Amino acid sequence: MKTIKTALFGTVAVAAMASAAAAADCPIKVGVLHSLSGTMAISETTLKDTMLMLVDEQNKKGGLLGCELEAVVVDPASDWPLFAEKARELLTVREVDVMFGNWTSVSRKSVLPVIEELNGLLFYPVQYEGEESSKNVFYTGAAPNQQAIPAVDYYLDELGVEKFALLGTDYVYPRTTNNILESYLKSKGIAAEDIFVNYTPFGHSDWSKIVSDVVALAADGKKVGVVSTINGDANIGFYKELAAKGISADDIPVVAFSVGEEELSGLDTSNLVGHLAAWNYFMSADTPANAEFIKQWHAFIGDDKRVTNDPMEAHYIGFNMWVNAATAAGTTDVDAVRMAMWGQEFPNLTGGMAVMGTNHHLSKPVLIGEIMANGQFDIISETDPVPGDAWTDFLPESAVLESDWKDLGCGMYNTETKTCVQIKSNY
Repeated sequence: MKTIKTALFGTVAVAAMASAAAAADCPIKVGVLHSLSGTMAISETTLKDTMLMLVDEQNKKGGLLGCELEAVVVDPASDWPLFAEKARELLTVREVDVMFGNWTSVSRKSVLPVIEELNGLLFYPVQYEGEESSKNVFYTGAAPNQQAIPAVDYYLDELGVEKFALLGTDYVYPRTTNNILESYLKSKGIAAEDIFVNYTPFGHSDWSKIVSDVVALAADGKKVGVVSTINGDANIGFYKELAAKGISADDIPVVAFSVGEEELSGLDTSNLVGHLAAWNYFMSADTPANAEFIKQWHAFIGDDKRVTNDPMEAHYIGFNMWVNAATAAGTTDVDAVRMAMWGQEFPNLTGGMAVMGTNHHLSKPVLIGEIMANGQFDIISETDPVPGDAWTDFLPESAVLESDWKDLGCGMYNTETKTCVQIKSNY
């Protein structure tokens, strides 16, 4: 933990102390906890590279608190228990000051008991199911009210979808998100029999029957829409099967929550034109900040064809907020940085400001994009910034919960009993 104290000291004394502190505590270590092999490498390897770029850029600016930053990279290899082991290694052996990482919720749930036990700090950059608020995690990806629910609203209000196929990979994020969406859809008047739910394992490749089942939903003439929480390389087979059956976005649109520019870069997108994705960022956003980010990325990675995507922006925002919070606190101490994070603001790459709430979730705009033939997205809908909800209003056990680490000091405050409930993760 790196600390600089300045009160009541002259410039020379401060400089001497900073030099001594740097000698003892430098470099500041940034843990990078992303799968570089296995089924999730298709999505996570780019996030590792993003963190290396951000650390490099910060060092060019002079580092942090008088120290250079050092990225400490590990590979949990898409193995969920191994995420916990690697997180413990980062905190106890490598002695990192902060961690950026994870993609799947099952990997985050695996890490959670470790970072809470050791009082580590994790920035989690991917859309997730909500239903969590840890004092040791800042959630910079979308909660359901910032992605899943707005996507369903777009289906209902703009496309006239009447029947829903909720297709997901079999783990906590798709299952919880779909539970929320089922409740929400029923509240909007969609009948239970018009909601088809299916889960498949990580890496699933044979999509013939499932896609046939989805096609069969439309046999009565009602408009069908697919909501996809399929993760990792299973998406390749899913979209290929859609194309093989000649299903276009006009026939049965798909809105995906885990398919962005990086995933599309490995696909033939010519047959996917018009299908949708819901994120808080698209590479096609036409802003000066985004143009500069893309320029930096291409220069760092040495390939002008490499794309950017939503979780990259989440790491960009989270990393810069952490730098600013540590600078304001004068230390990388987890408890001090946590308090300095509340209310942190940093510009989105799409315009406007991201704001960190006291529930450890960001306020972000919601964007709907249509897949184009070149693998980019045409942004067809964008909201004002939406504060992320840790607990959904559409599950009865969650509707009564509130998260506020600043004033309530609690991530699960029951507004009916006026008590703070803390449940240890059993993952």
